[in-house]
Amino acid sequence: MPVEPAVEVSNVVFRYGDVVALNGVGFAVQPGEIFGLLGPNGGGKTTLFRILSTLLVADEGWARIFGHDVADEAIEARKQMGVVFQNQSLDSRLSVTENLVHQGHLHGLSGASLRNRIGDVLEKVGLSDRSDDRVDKLSGGLKRRVELAKGLLHRPRLLLLDEPSTGVDPGVRLEFWKHLEDLRSSEGVSVLLTTHMLDEADNCDRLAILDRGKLISIGTPSELKDEIGGEVVSLTASAPGELSEQLRDKFSVDSEVVDGVIRFEHTDGARWVARIMEQFGSRIESVTVSRPSLEDVFIRKTGHGFSEDHAE
Repeated sequence: MPVEPAVEVSNVVFRYGDVVALNGVGFAVQPGEIFGLLGPNGGGKTTLFRILSTLLVADEGWARIFGHDVADEAIEARKQMGVVFQNQSLDSRLSVTENLVHQGHLHGLSGASLRNRIGDVLEKVGLSDRSDDRVDKLSGGLKRRVELAKGLLHRPRLLLLDEPSTGVDPGVRLEFWKHLEDLRSSEGVSVLLTTHMLDEADNCDRLAILDRGKLISIGTPSELKDEIGGEVVSLTASAPGELSEQLRDKFSVDSEVVDGVIRFEHTDGARWVARIMEQFGSRIESVTVSRPSLEDVFIRKTGHGFSEDHAE
């Protein structure tokens, strides 16, 4: 019998006036999977996140959370998910426990069952010893853990996380990911997160890459990078466009200029660098040879750099 997906998105379209923010996006997230929506600012991630969390309704297409349509069965869909927004949703004047009590009341929890559940989630996120601390006294990383505890309070089957590592240092980010892995292994929680951070995306089981409202690629990080194959050569020069043309004429190298950097892919990049340096070394300022990254995947699929911003 087929397993019901944690998240299903089918041909979703959303417009802000004349601007198409999402254009026919569709994918599925399997139970227990950590799935990432990767893209630059303005790619459509936040709009899709708002649709999945029932804050927006798609103009076309549909989305389901464990079989519940997020538009027609919004209340049932919300029961299945815990949502952690990018911006803080904590009351900084209240203690950790007080924040969780109010969150529990929103989900119909009270009394001993709520107290027990608060104790459980605080233990899971490593905050049992900070339960009485006021939120405004906590570090950014600890506040993020309180947000995670709020999202887990009603035992959701799915966690929706919007840019979970924004504004936190690398150490906190690693710790946060450890908590996600622990939740997945101990409770079978599925996770869907948005991110524009390439190293964070590498931690996901699978990725959907969005750009300008379109789904441009989907797969595991390894599968996506293996599509490129070989090595990626990047060159900087004072006249990159001219040098790119000369590389094409001299060596039949199909290079492109992205953000002022000449780049091309080759199965034996190091050997080709030696030939290029021999011919054009005096004009080249720097050269790197590397294994393909997710940014290289994005550039190949879109023809432009990951840092380019297209406001939603």
